[in-house]
Amino acid sequence: MFTRTNFKMTNPLRLGIRIVLVIAGLLVVALLVWQGITASGNPDPTTAHISQGAAIVNTGLLVFREGLEMILVLAAITASMVGPKKVYRRPVALGSVGGFLATIVTWFVAIAVLSVINAPALDIQAATGLLAIIVLLVIMNWFFHKIYWTGWISMHNRKRKDLMQQEKEEGGSSSRILFGMAMLGFSSVYREGFEVVLFLQNLRLQVGSNIVLQGVAIGLFLTAIVGVLTFIAHHRLPYKKMLILTGALLSIVLVVMVGESIQEMQLAYWIGTTPINLPIPAWMGLWFALFPNVEGIIAQVLAGVFVIGSYFLARYLQVWRPVKQAEAARREAEVAKLAVSAQEPVSSHS
Repeated sequence: MFTRTNFKMTNPLRLGIRIVLVIAGLLVVALLVWQGITASGNPDPTTAHISQGAAIVNTGLLVFREGLEMILVLAAITASMVGPKKVYRRPVALGSVGGFLATIVTWFVAIAVLSVINAPALDIQAATGLLAIIVLLVIMNWFFHKIYWTGWISMHNRKRKDLMQQEKEEGGSSSRILFGMAMLGFSSVYREGFEVVLFLQNLRLQVGSNIVLQGVAIGLFLTAIVGVLTFIAHHRLPYKKMLILTGALLSIVLVVMVGESIQEMQLAYWIGTTPINLPIPAWMGLWFALFPNVEGIIAQVLAGVFVIGSYFLARYLQVWRPVKQAEAARREAEVAKLAVSAQEPVSSHS
């Protein structure tokens, strides 16, 4: 009966999530078609090109992805806080709010720091573009998934268990325990927020704070929906599938950011520009930073190869190789068992 009821509750939720994703996908396709119809001519790799729509989409996607990871960590921390332990949820929530406020402060600090740097604007954009790619590579965590994501959750759970065990065994200070729980909530939120702030500085320098904040608002809105469903409605969402989907979309964002960074370095004369005669429409430059020059195309191809290759390498190390090893161990055990069985009649006859 419980399973059937649970199915009735979760099935409409999954259907609703799928509908939202389909609608979002259709909107993106519609924007691309509209941009392709309205744009004309060939893109110029030495002119600013990113569109406001692309900046909003990239920003919203990044914020939502980080928001999902944050919610997953908080859900893992608070999962066992039921009954008498429910009192610990409040300091975790307060710490999470503190982490969000600290992220806002960091945003303004980053703007202030970049504004006082005595360097040409194009050089600053090129440098922040490289930083954005590094941050995004870390966020993608295909290869370092075990350390970056699972390890991050495990570390928080160990800290939570240590705090509770300390209180149980030593009768630890109540204020110390509550402070520790608050710091767990703070670090869970601020770590994701700090990465977002670093990544978005490059987009802010290109399109301005207002456009970037629109994408942030969209990402926060989607994150809030998932948060409400998780912590208030107590729904078990398909986090893994959602993270895989957003990770795949972020792979596209990575390729776009690589093209953006190459273009910015060309503008700053860090590297040269070698044009090639390819019929690339303007909307491909506006949305995907794809330009008819050797440097940009090679860099984006390498980025795509890295994403695909690192994903399959991670799958091999974490899934396929353990399966093969388990299968080999099973076969060895069967061979050893057959060998023992073959020797038993001889021993008995002797």
